[in-house]
Amino acid sequence: MADKSKILIIGGTGYMGKFVVEASVKEGHPTFAFVRQSTVSDPVKGQLVEKFKNLGVTVVYGDLYNHESLVNAIKQVDVVISTIGSFQLADQTKIIEAIKEAGNIKRFLPSEFGNDVDHVHAVEPAKSAFETKAQIRRAIEAAGIPYTYVPGNLFAGFFLPILGQAGVTAPPRDKVTITGDGNPKAVFNHEEDIATYTIKAVDDPRTLNKTLTIRPPKNIYSFNELVALWEKKIGKTLEKTYLPEEVVLKTIQESPIPINIFLSINHSVFVKGDQTNFDIDPSWGVEASELYPDVKYTSVEDILDKFV
Repeated sequence: MADKSKILIIGGTGYMGKFVVEASVKEGHPTFAFVRQSTVSDPVKGQLVEKFKNLGVTVVYGDLYNHESLVNAIKQVDVVISTIGSFQLADQTKIIEAIKEAGNIKRFLPSEFGNDVDHVHAVEPAKSAFETKAQIRRAIEAAGIPYTYVPGNLFAGFFLPILGQAGVTAPPRDKVTITGDGNPKAVFNHEEDIATYTIKAVDDPRTLNKTLTIRPPKNIYSFNELVALWEKKIGKTLEKTYLPEEVVLKTIQESPIPINIFLSINHSVFVKGDQTNFDIDPSWGVEASELYPDVKYTSVEDILDKFV
């Protein structure tokens, strides 16, 4: 472990954070989780903290809004990964300030994991969240902090069990609603694989000051292709309703939080094709499955098989 960077994960008890913490341990990195003292008394997150400890994770207590605690935590490690949730994205400037003061960090990976925010054509409310992530990127660059950005595209564990349908709990067996014409290609990645690729990148000179786009060939599907694959697996043709863009936009405007966020991300991905409508230029980016062919990632087919 001597040659493996020490990694601090901020937001480790969150949706994506727990996968990143476990991947870091699995890859043999000395792993630190930055958690609030109050998290321990939370029935769910408290159990997660105990699980981290049992895995050998060093739990560092502090608060994103307590500069001193943040600096002290950062001084103990080589790499900082933020996995904080959407409502705190703008507050990552506090992490940037603490990294600058600590002066010892080899790499910072801000909270990303969705669309590549430098290549989106989103409407509100997703637009603001994407813009905040882009502003954090620019702040990291302006501060001269070495970085890697990891847009993981769609969370397969969230999206595939509902086949992109809002307000359901299982994949459709009779009817399916398709956003747009169903032709733009999207990328569906298992959360554990996103975490694995993220950790692989932290010490890799090929990902330094680059965007690591996770776009494995077996996980690229249009909405139409995804539905066709599901139909084949269940041996049944679904009744399809296509939502034209103007209907999608109107529904976004009329829907409450968090449905409007979900729908606006769907619009960016499935109408505008924001996950695949650009090439990865070697000047700024690399593709994860090409860089790490040894990672046996979970395919869309593997995940859908669980729900048949």
